[in-house]
Amino acid sequence: MKRILGRIAVIAAAFGLALGVARAEELRIGTASQGGAFYPIGQAISNLVSKYVEGATMVPIVTQGALQNPRLVADGEVDIGITNNNLAYFAANGTGPYEDGKLPIAGVAALHPSVLHIVTLEGSDIRDVGDLKGKRVAVGPAGGGTVSVLGDLFAAYGMSLDDITASFLSYADGFSELGDGNVDAALALAGYPTSAVTQIQATKDIRFVPIAEDKLSAVVAEHPYYTSISVPAETYKTNDSATMIGVNNALIVNADMDADKVYAITKAVFDHMDEFAAENAVAKQIDPAQSKSLPIPLHPGAKRYFDGK
Repeated sequence: MKRILGRIAVIAAAFGLALGVARAEELRIGTASQGGAFYPIGQAISNLVSKYVEGATMVPIVTQGALQNPRLVADGEVDIGITNNNLAYFAANGTGPYEDGKLPIAGVAALHPSVLHIVTLEGSDIRDVGDLKGKRVAVGPAGGGTVSVLGDLFAAYGMSLDDITASFLSYADGFSELGDGNVDAALALAGYPTSAVTQIQATKDIRFVPIAEDKLSAVVAEHPYYTSISVPAETYKTNDSATMIGVNNALIVNADMDADKVYAITKAVFDHMDEFAAENAVAKQIDPAQSKSLPIPLHPGAKRYFDGK
């Protein structure tokens, strides 16, 4: 009997192949290191696409983050990516970190805002961003978006990355090093709350390193893709709320991706925002209407979706 059933299974499999039964297309979304907000957002997006796009599945890919993802999308290493608005603009225009040439990317949708978490331990003598000079700072992964924002912020203080001892670590590792006393401050450019910060907050008293109001205003005035974002004290159980520099995020794809495929991906995510927010709390901060105001052109498939809303 077992032999007969085995033959039936083989015949059924062969019959399926003969009929051209297609395997689901696997799509890849570039996120960032684990410990920030990009990876869990990417996981939630993947689940929605896998559930609602017929004939496709999606998986989140750990990458170096916002700086690397436009290159991965342009090179076809991932099908869709998450990045910061400023880096999307730089990549599409061949400026800033992408001066070697414009990348063929297009926008899909606006996502949550990312806040530059600049965190130290309670009791530290670091009372302002200017006090980071000469300190050991975990600045995030080398390919992430943290370094670019920090560079613009330091410029307002007349500083550069050369003024600190920088450790290029994942957010999770950077905040672990802060908890162990191996660095004086740790950074994460992520939506709030972000797991790397909540994990250290569970065992250590932490606080944000303040940004002088005039310095923050100067950076936002010079770089309009930045914004100031208030992080409530209850988010990380700090003594005070903090006003930090932030940047909105976006989903991007290769400009040559099939329009019907982009439409289907966009619809799968934004037709199910309640489900998205139920799986990922950061998704509650997404304003889909901002998708029409991205710093790069929308892909025709995404434009078709949002024009119909």
